[in-house]
Formats: sequence, structure tokens, C-alpha cells
Amino acid sequence: MPLYRRIRDLREDADKTQTEIAEYLGTTAQYYGKYEKGEREIPFTRAIELADYYDVSLDYLAGRTNVKRSRSDISLTDDEIKLLNQFRKLSERNKGKAELFIEQLSDA
Repeated sequence: MPLYRRIRDLREDADKTQTEIAEYLGTTAQYYGKYEKGEREIPFTRAIELADYYDVSLDYLAGRTNVKRSRSDISLTDDEIKLLNQFRKLSERNKGKAELFIEQLSDA
């Protein structure tokens, strides 16, 4: 998906007007509208501002992924990190058993 369509969709999903986003970026609605139409290239610094505003990754904004946040953006507790490290040490067979056990616990 091209960048200009993604930023339009994000704006519309947030129920914002082009004027509101333009004000956030410090530009005019007309100039911002050209970004959404693909008539102007979005400067990298503005792309970063938009990604921060919508709380999405730059990859999502650029259409390189459909996952809004990257995995590295997910905060894990110390206990979760410990469990993940233990899981990684398991054999493939035992990983399957652990996954099944976790599913059973979740369903209970």
C-alpha cells in the first residue's frame, strides 16, 4: 500500500481532518493534502512525526508491513523475558508440549 493511502487511512480512522494533522506537522492543510494524494514526497522527519502521532512503526506507515507496531516495541516484564528465554532453550518437541500446555491453561 502506498504511503499516501496509508496516511489518509490512519487520519480517517483517527477521525481527524487534514487541517488538524497539518497543524500538528506545522504546515498547511493544502500542503498536507498533497502528501495524501501522492503529489509530494513526505520528508523523513515528517514521516517520523506521523508514525509517533498514530503510534505506528515507520514500516507500517510506509506500507512495508501490516503490523502497526514492531515486535521490538512490545514491552515485556522480567518474568516474561525469563519464560521466553527458558522456552528458547527447549527442544522443538518440548516447545510443542509447552505450547499445548499453555493453550490448555488459557482455555481453563
